[in-house]
Amino acid sequence: MKAGCFQSSYPKSFRDLVGKNGVITVQGEQHRKLHSIASNMMRLDKLKFHFLNDIQMIMLQTLKNFQDNQVAINLMVNQLLGVSSESEVNEMAQLFSDFVDGCLSVPINLPGFTYHTAMKARERIISKIKKTINEHRQKGPSEASNNGVLGRILDEENLPDETISDFIINLLFAGNETTAKTMLFAAYFLTQCPRAMKQLLEEQYSLKRDELLTWQDYKSMPFTQCVIDETLRIGGIAIWLMREAKEDVTYEDYVIPKGCFVVPFLSAVHLDENLYKEAVTFNPWRWMDPENEKKRNWRNSPYYSPFGGGARFCPGAELARLQIALFLHYFVTTYRLIWT
Repeated sequence: MKAGCFQSSYPKSFRDLVGKNGVITVQGEQHRKLHSIASNMMRLDKLKFHFLNDIQMIMLQTLKNFQDNQVAINLMVNQLLGVSSESEVNEMAQLFSDFVDGCLSVPINLPGFTYHTAMKARERIISKIKKTINEHRQKGPSEASNNGVLGRILDEENLPDETISDFIINLLFAGNETTAKTMLFAAYFLTQCPRAMKQLLEEQYSLKRDELLTWQDYKSMPFTQCVIDETLRIGGIAIWLMREAKEDVTYEDYVIPKGCFVVPFLSAVHLDENLYKEAVTFNPWRWMDPENEKKRNWRNSPYYSPFGGGARFCPGAELARLQIALFLHYFVTTYRLIWT
């Protein structure tokens, strides 16, 4: 089977909501261009200088009034749009909740249907993004320095407003849905494994201080990274992909007709007993085993792909890991978890 026989594909409701110009849905050269921009905006040096402190400030502010699992959406709204006002973030969180509910709904655009509510939410989110774009242009780069990723795109790239709006809404969706649920799974798995919680607490309390964590602190969390890797292996959110055959494809004794879909399940690999001993058991120490070193390379391992791979590898993978690690630090050093 030759390369390039399949292309990514999504249900109509999802395509309509994330937009035709987003990095998730576009194909070919346009995808390569947008993916490159997203990867550039979230590369390691920019995480260190543009995201590290902002993530911690939003984390502390959110956990202080912890409710309704809004940590991830608060982070994404702040980092992508530069919004920190509590009322604006809450409004965006509600709109985004309506938006997400419609992504896999029946695409009937009539009042009372989930899809209709989601499309209305999309219109309002896009309106807010365009308002921020106009404000940024009126102020100029020197005065509008805290418009997050959106501001840096406007300063560094030459893209139509429609493309920028879809680009941002794609990043909001990808960053919030996956990161929020991974944070939730990490907390759950830790409550079920007191030994892992004890070791995580010891590591995090060794870093706890009055001021914000530094980049060096983040790089000094080896066991926390094992917890994240194991959470992504067992409880990864992107457990399947949808691909459409661009032509008739012959695979072994099967013919997949042009236009038909295949659905690879990443979790089938992550939970394969032939690859991982006691595969359904939460065991962060497995990532300390030298035998798993190659599997752990989540950028290109065929055995461990929590962020996808190839041309569609998640450009926000490093940002997601940073957010989850900082969440775990402030969560476990702020709250006491009860085992049941």
